Amino acid sequence: MIADTHCHLHMDYYNKDRDEVVKRMQEQDFSFALTVGVSVEDSKGALALSEKWDFIYCTVGIHPHDAKSFSEDVLVELERLAKNSKVLAIGETGLDFYRNLSPKEDQYRAFEAQLDLAQRLDLPVVIHTRDATKETKEVLKRFAGARGVIHCFSGDLKDARDFLDMGFLISFAGHLTYPKNHDLRKVACYVPEDMLFVETDAPFLTPVPLRGKRNEPLYIKYTYMKLAEIRGIDYEDLLHQVCANVQRLFGVDF
Repeated sequence: MIADTHCHLHMDYYNKDRDEVVKRMQEQDFSFALTVGVSVEDSKGALALSEKWDFIYCTVGIHPHDAKSFSEDVLVELERLAKNSKVLAIGETGLDFYRNLSPKEDQYRAFEAQLDLAQRLDLPVVIHTRDATKETKEVLKRFAGARGVIHCFSGDLKDARDFLDMGFLISFAGHLTYPKNHDLRKVACYVPEDMLFVETDAPFLTPVPLRGKRNEPLYIKYTYMKLAEIRGIDYEDLLHQVCANVQRLFGVDF
């Protein structure tokens, strides 16, 4: 029973061998994978893929990199897509002031509109934040009752506490295995077991010992192994706990 709580299996990186990648997941007892949309067209691809396999679900959303394309028409289309039963969340959405591929004002506009949409539809949100943690927290405070997950967490202990206090789960990806990420591993030991997610963000953030290769959900085992090791818990127990957390947040049963 393995869950990958954030990947991008529908993206072009897998066009040549996507069926083989999914077959490897099935052979290794994957119970759940969430393929995450980052634009309208990308979200349509995520939904189409999720409809092919029972254990794959999706999100629909506008990534902060794509926020410059956000409009009322886009919001209407996201809402239409989100009403499909295979769509479990809105996102990934948030703020990215590291690359600034969209103007900050567009990022705020798209982020806030998607938070509002998620609340109207009673769906969780998948949050992306990079070099914008303070600003992300300020926005979330204005949406009391919002729920979801901080994807690919890379903040410090105070950031984790703040997000946890707002009710957000914390998700760790392959960078948890990188040798120099001592502070992140301290955070990973702090997060309560019922607030933990584990993800690949595949095809990105390939964990050690495969760093440098294209990532795929199968490689999530290395992140689970590292997390179990540093928390001093059984690997299988961690797998079951994350699956329970997935079921609770997203309302799915497997």
